[in-house]
Amino acid sequence: MKRNIMFSVVILSLLFLLFGCGTADNENNVNNNNNENEVTEENNVNDDNETANEEEQEDPPLVATTVALVEILDALEIDLVGIPTSYKELPERYDDAKEVGMAAEPDMEIIKSLQPEDVLSVTTLDHEYDLQPVFDQADVPVTFYDMESVEGMYNTILELGETYGREEQAQAIIDDFEERTEAIEATIEDKESPKVLILLGVPGSYLIATEDSYLGDLVRRAGGENVFKEQDGLEYIAANTEHLQQAEPDIILRAAHGMPDAVVEMFDKEFAENDIWKHFKAVQDDRVYDLEETLFGTTANLAVPEALEELLDMLYED
Repeated sequence: MKRNIMFSVVILSLLFLLFGCGTADNENNVNNNNNENEVTEENNVNDDNETANEEEQEDPPLVATTVALVEILDALEIDLVGIPTSYKELPERYDDAKEVGMAAEPDMEIIKSLQPEDVLSVTTLDHEYDLQPVFDQADVPVTFYDMESVEGMYNTILELGETYGREEQAQAIIDDFEERTEAIEATIEDKESPKVLILLGVPGSYLIATEDSYLGDLVRRAGGENVFKEQDGLEYIAANTEHLQQAEPDIILRAAHGMPDAVVEMFDKEFAENDIWKHFKAVQDDRVYDLEETLFGTTANLAVPEALEELLDMLYED
């Protein structure tokens, strides 16, 4: 009897030991799991904070002096403290930005007050040559971008993307543009190239746009033959009507810069009062077209595909 009692006591003791160990192991597992969950949650919180900090990272104070640059920077989602004064509608992103004057004559006092890390401008129409000394004298940093061709615009977009951490957006913009422009250019592969004269009007006078200008690059991409090709790297040259007539253009394109309405009136008066224009084949055939400035600026811009489509209608009318 005593032996049975002792045996039962031993069995019960072993069961208590086993149960106690199992409970301890379970508690340890629970504690370990809780600790791991806490660590994971803490890491997730840290990752979320880092992501939020990256998203909240502000762009440096920047000023853009041309509409074309403003539109590109908007597409890249880059903020600005200063924008050009323009009659054109600018992106809503920059509603709170300060106007800093015209591209060719920026207001240096306003720009200095904004304390920009950089001012972004373009080389077109000798802006770099004329403005670099002005910025140097004011001790304001400035970067000039070559937007005198579609390829130059692509390089500008890539450079801006790399400088301000928007590489993916920059490449996406270029990929989309190349796909659209290549499709447009493919439609005129078998068409005969018309000879084109491009006139750039400014209030009071006009110049000839060569193949080295942005407008010349557009015409080339649209399959047109610029009657003034290489001119020692010059984008624009002085006009001589007798020389122009000898070029025998099939088509005349008239582009306005600065004050488009006034320039169109100037062109109309010139063509009506200067008898020499009556001898141009393009005038006789009614192949003179005015280029709308929002599509056909003096620098490459995001309207390239739309501009090419407009040109095709002008160069290859049925």
